Amino acid sequence: MTTHAPALTERYLLAPDMVADPYGHLDALRDDAPVRWSPLHHAWLVTGYDQVMRCLRDRAVSADRVRPLMDAVPQGARADAERAFGILSRWMVFNDPPEHRRLRQVFQEAFAARAVARYSAFTEKATRAVLARKAVPGRTGDLMADVAKPLPALVFARWLGIPPTDGPSFWYWNTRVADLVLGTAQEESEYRASLQALVSLEDYLGDLVARRRAEPGDDLISQVLGEGRVGDSVTEEEFVGLLTQMAFAGGETTSNLIANTVLALQTRPDQLAAVRGEPELAQGAVEETLRLDGPSKMSIRTAARDLELDGHTLRAGDRIFLVTAAANRDPARFPDPGRFDVTRTGATHLGFGFGAHFCIGAALARLVAVSAVRTLVRERPGLALTDPERLTWQPSLLNRSLTALPVRY
Repeated sequence: MTTHAPALTERYLLAPDMVADPYGHLDALRDDAPVRWSPLHHAWLVTGYDQVMRCLRDRAVSADRVRPLMDAVPQGARADAERAFGILSRWMVFNDPPEHRRLRQVFQEAFAARAVARYSAFTEKATRAVLARKAVPGRTGDLMADVAKPLPALVFARWLGIPPTDGPSFWYWNTRVADLVLGTAQEESEYRASLQALVSLEDYLGDLVARRRAEPGDDLISQVLGEGRVGDSVTEEEFVGLLTQMAFAGGETTSNLIANTVLALQTRPDQLAAVRGEPELAQGAVEETLRLDGPSKMSIRTAARDLELDGHTLRAGDRIFLVTAAANRDPARFPDPGRFDVTRTGATHLGFGFGAHFCIGAALARLVAVSAVRTLVRERPGLALTDPERLTWQPSLLNRSLTALPVRY
């Protein structure tokens, strides 16, 4: 008598238990079938490392998802949406080659590791200033609000050239834009606020570009303007649109990377001890977090034309979820994939994507996250979680973001 394994029951990825801990289910999906159609999500779930890599390399898999975002806007907010979605259409992350390459090249020099390294001294100083103000030894607090959010905000604002007096408005707009792009805006009023915030952010950055043209400073905008590409390879409108992407992307990703790395170390005393004994292993801790519990769970793509993947035909127009959170735990690529190991070497994780859409801000995100983790481990030896059993996560298909991280410093 032949027995068949029971069919894997699909789960809604925004169910509360899936938001809290998606990894067991994602591992089961990958091990059962690394490419599968999900009727529940109306999308292909691609969970195997090799299969995700194939999609990231294949021109038939398109990153243009402005239209699906637009389709999600409630009818009553559509009138406000036209300009906002025009801005999003200029984001390089939503463009395919060759447009993507043309847009990205404007920032290539400014984002190179050697250019980002210029900010290492400022980042170290900012880290200590934030810790001195918010993370006082013996005090209890929320590491997310005290350190993980304000530190990237400080560094990114300095790097972009945002005057400190403009910081509160700038970061409010960013938060609202994140609600729109990450799909956490639900009510019509929230959509309206998010759409208006994106327009306000573009207006502000357009004005800042004009000011930097007249009076260059030591910042990203001045550097790119000085290289002469704006007005040549990209229009000024495209440049300002791209700056709204830079403003949105940097803070959110890095904040979550810092918090998730601290959580990973605090729940693994042996790995925390390793970093404490050799602070340079903070880099390894950040990389393992990117692999094992990073700030991004997946990216959404669309089939630009029919393609074959693992014996399946993906039809033009089909949505594709590239589930890097599963691919980064693929045992075919990573030995003992569930183990968090700050000394791990070998295969490249996909925490920052791959290929044409590899995260352009990866070097800066790493700089800030490593500085935060290394300084916390070295200078706050008493740091401990106060309520590890009651942590909650933001409900998002794309992001892996704690709502708070209660600690004693």
